[in-house]
Amino acid sequence: MGNEQQHDESKKVPEHVGLILDGNRRWARAKGLPLVEGHKVGYQALKKIVQSMQEKGIKYLSAYIFSTENWNRSQDEVKYLMNLTLWVAKHEIKELAKNNVRVRFLGTDKGVEPKVLKALRDAEERSKDNTGGTLALCFNYGGQLEIVDAVRSMMKSGIDADQVTPEEIAKHLYDPDIPPIDLVVRTSGEQRISNFMLWRAAYAEFSFIQKNWPDFTVDDLDEVLEDYANRQRRFGK
Repeated sequence: MGNEQQHDESKKVPEHVGLILDGNRRWARAKGLPLVEGHKVGYQALKKIVQSMQEKGIKYLSAYIFSTENWNRSQDEVKYLMNLTLWVAKHEIKELAKNNVRVRFLGTDKGVEPKVLKALRDAEERSKDNTGGTLALCFNYGGQLEIVDAVRSMMKSGIDADQVTPEEIAKHLYDPDIPPIDLVVRTSGEQRISNFMLWRAAYAEFSFIQKNWPDFTVDDLDEVLEDYANRQRRFGK
């Protein structure tokens, strides 16, 4: 029995929406602004989407905020993104808690400063009992690495080769209680997955939006959800 049977194809609202927040830097360049300004405004756009997730009926919202490849960007940009993530983990968690949102950070600890890691873990702990929806922030995350780490975890657990199944691998992913993605939304007009949640997105629907992420609004989300509701998901059948 494969992972695809975990889904209910009759659902009109996606349980889990994944967001690839693309175009922050292009947005800033087009306006003649520093690149970090694009990330700042991009976060505000994400915040509005998160605030709307409950009324839309979305139970899980994943956002790709920093990939394992993003370390290759300029030192100033990486430093800003680290500080922004630290700010979110320390301060924005209070507002998310008011909305009963649980926060999870998915990714590897490798290369991340201890003070940032502590803030991430503290934010998770403070919000762990919230029941109004889950915000999964993919930070220092790579889809291939997640699968590699899952295999390593299985090997450490002593699982034999003949016990390896899709279900067993899923149990060893980062935060395995987070379900498969129903809908992936990518902005900026690019049409690729860029190593985002490769396992969970196996049967996802995709929506590619021409707007850069900072210009993405709740109204845009409504249009995407309406389009999703009109699709027929087959899961290979």
